[in-house]
Amino acid sequence: MQTCLSWAGKTRLIPTAPRIELPRTPQPRDRYLTRKEVEQLIAAADAPHIRLAILLMVTTASRIGALLELTWDRVDLARRVIKLAPNDLGPRKGRATVPINDSLMAALQNAKLSGVSDYVIEWGGRKVGSIKAGFNAAVARAGISHCTRHDLRRTAGRFMAEAGVPIEEIAEYLGHTNPNITRATYARFSPQHLRKAAGALEIRPVVSVRQTKERTL
Repeated sequence: MQTCLSWAGKTRLIPTAPRIELPRTPQPRDRYLTRKEVEQLIAAADAPHIRLAILLMVTTASRIGALLELTWDRVDLARRVIKLAPNDLGPRKGRATVPINDSLMAALQNAKLSGVSDYVIEWGGRKVGSIKAGFNAAVARAGISHCTRHDLRRTAGRFMAEAGVPIEEIAEYLGHTNPNITRATYARFSPQHLRKAAGALEIRPVVSVRQTKERTL
């Protein structure tokens, strides 16, 4: 709207372009689940495809859109890797090739045996278009505070950082092309974050400080 009004002012369609007060940029969402909350959420998913989707979101750190499009031809159970990108041309945002860990392996093996379509996440033999309703129902049954599907991707990044995984590896896992984006979000969760800086501020010899109690009258 501001662009249109500015153009109208320059072309003298209106005397002058009014100034539009823009709303403040909202604070970034900062919701991370604990490991206990993740376990509760998976346990609360009553439908197998919802449970598998949640497990995939956490263990692959992928967006739900990529997972709903994931087909079995990109899941290599023998080599234990998942190629999230549909091809080498795109879309590739957030779509890395990631390993299959032990937690996910058993679930994928069961899904492969019972599946009847080309899609990893299926319902009634068909591709699933959305898990929003089932996911929100699982959140409610789990009794955890509000969270979104994308919060699981964010949570996966935090879990890796807390385990001391290098930022470059986390960036590759998340499909980030710029590790600085990953560092700005997850570096503070690393157990080594700012440790070197704190070490530079050590005071030697160690000063003993003893508190004195206030005297009461």
